[in-house]
Amino acid sequence: MKIAFDVDVIKDLGITRMVQQVADWGYKYIEQSPHPQINPFYKHPKAAREVMAEYKNALKATGVEISSFIVVYRWSGPGEDRRQAAVKNWRRMIEIAVEMGVQVINTELAGNPNEPEICEELWYKSMEELLPIVEREGIRMEIQSHPWDFCELSNETADMVKSLRSDHVKYLYSVPHSFYYDKGQGDVANMLKYAGDDLSHVLIADTMNHTRHCRYIVNPPGVDAAVHQHVGIGEGEVDFDALFQTLRDMEFANRNFKVGGESIICTSLFGYPEKMKTQAVATRERIEKELLGK
Repeated sequence: MKIAFDVDVIKDLGITRMVQQVADWGYKYIEQSPHPQINPFYKHPKAAREVMAEYKNALKATGVEISSFIVVYRWSGPGEDRRQAAVKNWRRMIEIAVEMGVQVINTELAGNPNEPEICEELWYKSMEELLPIVEREGIRMEIQSHPWDFCELSNETADMVKSLRSDHVKYLYSVPHSFYYDKGQGDVANMLKYAGDDLSHVLIADTMNHTRHCRYIVNPPGVDAAVHQHVGIGEGEVDFDALFQTLRDMEFANRNFKVGGESIICTSLFGYPEKMKTQAVATRERIEKELLGK
C-alpha cells in the first residue's frame, strides 16, 4: 500500500519546495492534485518541459515518487462541446502520466446533478473513447463521485465502475464525502464493503454531516450548491474506527492490482495549511498504525 500526500494545500510553495516538504513530513508518495502549472481544474494540461524537468529533479533528489495524478474535466458534459474538450484534455494527461512514469490517474464524474441522465450517458460515451487508450498505455483510472456531481452516491458510482468490467478502471472512496455518499447516514463500513474488490484508493480526511439541521448555513436558503470539508481526523463526524476496521478486514493494505500495482491511501487535508506541520505527520502515523501495525 502506498501512503501519499495530496499537495493541494502546499502547491503555492513551488514545485521543488513542495516535493521537499512532502519528504520532510515522512511521505514517500505524492498525489498530484490539480495544479495550475501541471493539470489545472477543467482546463487543458500545461506541464511545460521546464516544469516537469524541475519536478523530476526534485523527485530524484528526495526519493519521493508520484503515486497518482488527480484530474477533473467536464467529461460528463452536460454539453457535447464540453465533453469533447474534456476527452482531449484526458488524452494529453495520459501522455503526461506515461512520461512521468505514473500508472494511476484518479478523477471525478464531474457532471451536473440537475441533468443526471444526460450526464451518465455522456460519461459512458467518454469512457468508450478513453478506455482503449487507458488500456493501451497501462493506466489505472480510478473513479469517485463528488458532492454536487450527477451521481453523489457511493454504491451507485461503484456500480458504474463495475459495469465497465475492466481491470483498468477501479473505485476511489473519498472519506470526507461519506455523508453525501449515503444521504447522511455515514455508514462507511457498508459502502467500503459494497465497493469490494474494486476499491483501490482511499482519501483520508474528516468532515461534518451536512444533512444535520443547521450544521451548515448557506444563504440564500435553497441555493444549488454542496458544502463539505477536508479537515483533520477527529475534527468532524466520520466514524474512523469503523473505517479502519473495515479496511483491515478487507486487507486493503495488501491489495495489489493487475494495473497500477499497490492500493493507495492518501492524506487529503485542505483549508488549513497552518496545521499541516502537525496534521500531515499525525495522519500518516495514524494510517501506519491502523493499517500497517506500526
